[in-house]
Amino acid sequence: MDAVISSLLILSLVHVGNALSVDYYADTCPDVEIAVTAAVKEAMANDQTVPAALLRMHFHDCFIRGCDGSVLLNSKGSNKAEKEGPPNISLHAFYVIDNAKKAVEEMCPGVVSCADILALAARDAVALSGGPTWEVPKGRLDGRVSKASETSQLPAPTFNFSQLKQSFSQRGLSTQDLAALSGGHTLGFSHCSSFQNRIHKFDASHDVDPSMNPSFAASLQKVCPAHNKVKNAGSTMDTTTTIFDNAYYKLLLQGKSLFTSDQALLTNAKTKGLVSDFACSQEAFNKAFVKSMIKMSEITGGQEVRLDCRVVRSS
Repeated sequence: MDAVISSLLILSLVHVGNALSVDYYADTCPDVEIAVTAAVKEAMANDQTVPAALLRMHFHDCFIRGCDGSVLLNSKGSNKAEKEGPPNISLHAFYVIDNAKKAVEEMCPGVVSCADILALAARDAVALSGGPTWEVPKGRLDGRVSKASETSQLPAPTFNFSQLKQSFSQRGLSTQDLAALSGGHTLGFSHCSSFQNRIHKFDASHDVDPSMNPSFAASLQKVCPAHNKVKNAGSTMDTTTTIFDNAYYKLLLQGKSLFTSDQALLTNAKTKGLVSDFACSQEAFNKAFVKSMIKMSEITGGQEVRLDCRVVRSS
């Protein structure tokens, strides 16, 4: 029953929400984007993993209750917040949003939502990593509910194509959006646990997923042995892990992707064609990625503008 209610909630968020506008803060906080970009730049200068973290944070926010900043909330009392859910344990760089929010609050107190700041920071993370930039529609409100239990709704790295398609379609996103947004895997790092299923005891007949390039699989097995005890062991998502480019798609076609969910894009004719298109053209990928990011970021569902991104306002 809970799963049904959650699905209905997701579907309602796709269709209901406050209208967004790229000029939403033109009069009330005209320099908001300058402040957010400065916070992202400062963080990137000290930590090259920040862009991947911010992009993933925004994605994980939007897929639960819409883009309402619920992923930013801290747990309180007996309630465990989203950031403590298993898929979000490795999320980091929340301090970047805190720093941006502090700067924005000094300029325009109580005006800009944390959800909007996160959407802007994710855009900056891509643009400052060599990727495309775009106008971010603004006017999201922050949510007051954050539950670790709901993070089970996030698409998992072990998902097959039908599971991915269902997860995205529940949120009003198409197979084209799925193929384009998967390209976000061009940034970042994955722990062994997310792809262990492909390199050890894959099935009754194979130890390694036969769709994986054998030498690539062997290199992953060295980093992630069957009984891995190294806490932070893992692999970069592609060969240019701090640059936003189309290398992810090129490697995918070579059998050098990490996740079952990556490989799944090649099991459907439409997404396989898109992977080929994006592998051949950085411009085609950039255009599709921007379109899908804007579409995803318009799934709204909040109720307030938080003064502190980690706690709801007192009622």
